[in-house]
Amino acid sequence: MPVWLQALMWGTVAGAALVLGAAASWKWAIPSKLVSSIMSFGAGVLISALAFELVAEAVDGGGLWPTVTGFLAGSVVYVGANMLLTRAGAKHRKRSGGQQPSEQDSPGSGTAIAFGALLDGIPESIVLGVGLITAGSVSPAMLAAVFISNVPEGLSGTAGMKKAGRSTGYIFGVWGGIAVMCGLASLLGYVALENAPDAVIAFITAIAAGGILAMLADTMIPEAFEEHHNLTGLTASVGFLTAFTVHQLGG
Repeated sequence: MPVWLQALMWGTVAGAALVLGAAASWKWAIPSKLVSSIMSFGAGVLISALAFELVAEAVDGGGLWPTVTGFLAGSVVYVGANMLLTRAGAKHRKRSGGQQPSEQDSPGSGTAIAFGALLDGIPESIVLGVGLITAGSVSPAMLAAVFISNVPEGLSGTAGMKKAGRSTGYIFGVWGGIAVMCGLASLLGYVALENAPDAVIAFITAIAAGGILAMLADTMIPEAFEEHHNLTGLTASVGFLTAFTVHQLGG
């Protein structure tokens, strides 16, 4: 299979986890504590992946300063974009409770939530495509990290959307569209950087890593802590160790 097609396929597979989580949340009333536990685990998995799969490999491949500047740039860009979306009504897009506004309460919030969910998923998908450049095959640890973290995002976000009165078409249109965009983002990451210098690849990888960490702090961890704060740290630690073990076994 051509590598560019692998990039498209793996990005779409990772994004499909959002639809899987959404479908489960739409069909069943999943307890908030279970959702928050999965969210905590997913956050730990992503922290491990960005540390060992992204930042460490960016430094090894392109040097310290491209990695540092890229990481800071990714964090700043994500936080800035997230602030704009927050003002438009997307602040609680990952919350499973009744925090999400309805369209009647906040006109335009549905569009903002959709863009916010897209903002959360794109950095993860790009690095899947970029990783194919350096390794020639998808990283099992990174793919598992993105997939595992996307399931609770779909679960939690859909639970909140249901309580805000969003329609079935809206909910699955958002998550299905983002899954497709994740595949395209992975493809773009591979095609755009296939012949790029190592320093540029490190810079882009670090941008994604910075965006992912900012996303975790701004959206995933607050949702996890709110419902299950007594065990949030432990669950996240188990997720971190799970991803680290996969990384070590795969390396």
